Amino acid sequence: MKRLSDSGLVRAIGGIQDKIILALLILIPALITIQVLLRYVFQAPLMGIEEILLFPAVWLYFLGGSAASKERTHIDCGVLVLYIKKERSLALFRLVRIALSFLIGLWTIYYAFWFFRYSLTKWKLSDLLYIPMFFGESAILIGLVLMVFFTFVELLDRIAEYRDIPARKA
Repeated sequence: MKRLSDSGLVRAIGGIQDKIILALLILIPALITIQVLLRYVFQAPLMGIEEILLFPAVWLYFLGGSAASKERTHIDCGVLVLYIKKERSLALFRLVRIALSFLIGLWTIYYAFWFFRYSLTKWKLSDLLYIPMFFGESAILIGLVLMVFFTFVELLDRIAEYRDIPARKA
């Protein structure tokens, strides 16, 4: 059976996300290297690189969480999985676990959206370079929306998995 996670839309969103993560993984060490070279080699520190680093770091954090949701490699405590022996019971447990994750994700999106609107209306600026903090704070909502999207995809896959297991294997 084909999984929803193999669909073109999910792969396209994941591909864009992966490219942004790669760019951030290149940008952050480059900025740190520039700061170290300027400060310790040329004795001419550039004020504000730490402030600039805040934005890609926050984006990397939330997009990394989303990537973990996409790859289904996020941290979980799999102790109960060791004790559940029946295939259908294990599939039901995984289904309930991902359904709870999805509901909690929707709940957090509500608060992230509230914070997004607050950030947009207040338009706070960073201390030194006066960069709008909205550009960093928007990563919270966008990252959580992506996490919940990939969790929803996994939920649909788990429902299909549960339906495909014959009841006699319960």
